[in-house]
Amino acid sequence: MKLTEIQDLIKFIARAGVTEVEIEQKEFKITIKSEMPKGRGKKDEAMVQTIQVPTAVPQGMVAPPLAAAPLVTPAQAAPAAPAAPAAEEDSNLIEIKSPMIGTFYRRAAPDKDVFCEVGDVLKPGDTVCVVEAMKLFNEIESEVSGKIVKILVDDNSPVEFDQPLFLVDPS
Repeated sequence: MKLTEIQDLIKFIARAGVTEVEIEQKEFKITIKSEMPKGRGKKDEAMVQTIQVPTAVPQGMVAPPLAAAPLVTPAQAAPAAPAAPAAEEDSNLIEIKSPMIGTFYRRAAPDKDVFCEVGDVLKPGDTVCVVEAMKLFNEIESEVSGKIVKILVDDNSPVEFDQPLFLVDPS
């Protein structure tokens, strides 16, 4: 496992609010623990991470020094609020949000068609996208009926929990 992968894992754990993860493979074992400060929610930044890396380093390979990755709090990662007129225009629209942290895909596979386009009419249960989380591809289904007005996320982009993915006009 590379240092950047470990840092990404630390960030993922901090955002997800998980307190401990342990991964064991042939050549190493890693345990990441996050302790939340008292009085804070799980969306706040984790204060302590404990990392244990290679139990046995393969011969000829040197374990890189590890440093805790700087964490981004949800407030830092959130984009600036849109202007008031845009909020008024979107007031009747319904957002389809990501139920998890992962990577957003508009199609099931690179050679397949996209699940939906702007202007398509949805009904509850229609698959609108796929969010990949830790090598699991989760189909996201619409819980509302209406017409897709806007796709808010680019294909193959990272998404956060509860991030709006689509705007749907229910009328």
